[in-house]
Amino acid sequence: QYREYNTSPIQFTSAITIMFKAFDRSEVSTSSQVKASVQRGIKAGIAKANPKITEEELDVLLPKKPPLVQYKVGPHMMLYCRKSDAEEGSTPSDEPVFFQHRDGPILPTLRTIHKYPTLDFTSVTADKGAIPFILGGANIMCPGLTKPGQSIMPPDGEEQDAQGFDKPGLSKGDGVVIRAEGKEHAIAIGVMMMSSVDIRAKNKGVGIELAHSLGDGLFLTDGL
Repeated sequence: QYREYNTSPIQFTSAITIMFKAFDRSEVSTSSQVKASVQRGIKAGIAKANPKITEEELDVLLPKKPPLVQYKVGPHMMLYCRKSDAEEGSTPSDEPVFFQHRDGPILPTLRTIHKYPTLDFTSVTADKGAIPFILGGANIMCPGLTKPGQSIMPPDGEEQDAQGFDKPGLSKGDGVVIRAEGKEHAIAIGVMMMSSVDIRAKNKGVGIELAHSLGDGLFLTDGL
């Protein structure tokens, strides 16, 4: 448990974050090559969740060849990896690029985000006061997302709903890249626990369940 950086309730660490906190290669049980039809489905899911990424950019991110390799981690986690370019004299390895918990959204790893900084993944911005808690593995509470000027509902559109919030908003269960106020690079990946409309309206409770953050075991794993 982690105390909130303001007067909000205690923050809890998610099961996914606990899994990746001290993740290492020994936790991988099985691996198999992803079928072409499955890879197309993964690509389509990523495109739907990140509408600002173009088809051409997706082709660079997920080329048809070589196919992805999927690794099972524990009973409910899947890592989707691709062959990384090995330096001369070194052994090729499989680089984690996306992961999925149960039937949840397919989420990019932070290494993927940092490797392709121009790709416009669906993102939110957290208050700078939340940074140490996020890096410690804490879920993000609503007050850390509702400071004026924070991007909790990307993209900011002109059309508004009945409550006066911009459309399109984010839905419960959506995967998001988490950026921090004043920081250039993404610091975490998470899943919306409420819609963006509810986060602003309620402004209490867990807004985003953390899945993966800078410095965790997955981030420190460059290949399998």
